[in-house]
Amino acid sequence: MTEEVQACSPALSPAQRAGKPALADRPLITAEQAGQLVVLFKVLGNDTRLRLLHALHRDGEVPVGELAEQVGMRPQAVSNQLQRLGDRGIVAARREGNRIFYSIADPCIPLVLDLALCLTEETTVGREAMNDPT
Repeated sequence: MTEEVQACSPALSPAQRAGKPALADRPLITAEQAGQLVVLFKVLGNDTRLRLLHALHRDGEVPVGELAEQVGMRPQAVSNQLQRLGDRGIVAARREGNRIFYSIADPCIPLVLDLALCLTEETTVGREAMNDPT
């Protein structure tokens, strides 16, 4: 299992690249920091927002209409979800004429998505292995 966890860990965390201590070297998070994380996870805890973030990571700067097509939703519904992400500084918007283009503003977001996908894949693999009678 240790090898699996290491497979999900980047060589240097975003915090380390920013000159901050590694997670294991930090003091226990405060109640306030935990509360901030809960708010962040609530914003990220939406399947549409996660799909939009993945699309933005894959394609870079994308207009709302194109994102709406990719996720099979109306542009207004996509705009509403992007607004929630923008309020937290996760995405940025740029207007060009009557079109609005969105991109990921926080460089940690692709890493969070990548690690989360890794965790779900590892968890699924782990559960399947436990249920294997051989």
